[in-house]
Amino acid sequence: MSIPRDPNHPGFPVHPGSILREDFLVPLNLSANALSIALRVPSTRITEIVAERRGITADTAYRLAAYFGGPASFWMNLQANYELAITYKQAVSVINKEVRRRVA
Repeated sequence: MSIPRDPNHPGFPVHPGSILREDFLVPLNLSANALSIALRVPSTRITEIVAERRGITADTAYRLAAYFGGPASFWMNLQANYELAITYKQAVSVINKEVRRRVA
């Protein structure tokens, strides 16, 4: 048995940095640098996240939650779903060939 197509990731994966940029920074007219100052993190961290070159860590998730409100799990779920979608696209066929389901 192989890993079935994942219905939660039907299209291309959306990086959490895209969500941060388009749904938070742009509507609030907030720069990555201003956000990094507010979060007390290096500006490169936020700049790389919104440029989709870096993922969101638990530390960053808690800082974003503290600043914007809502749970840190929102940000971590975005990151986890992105990573699952990327892995599905890149490796699921190899995994299906290499790993066989355990038979009872």
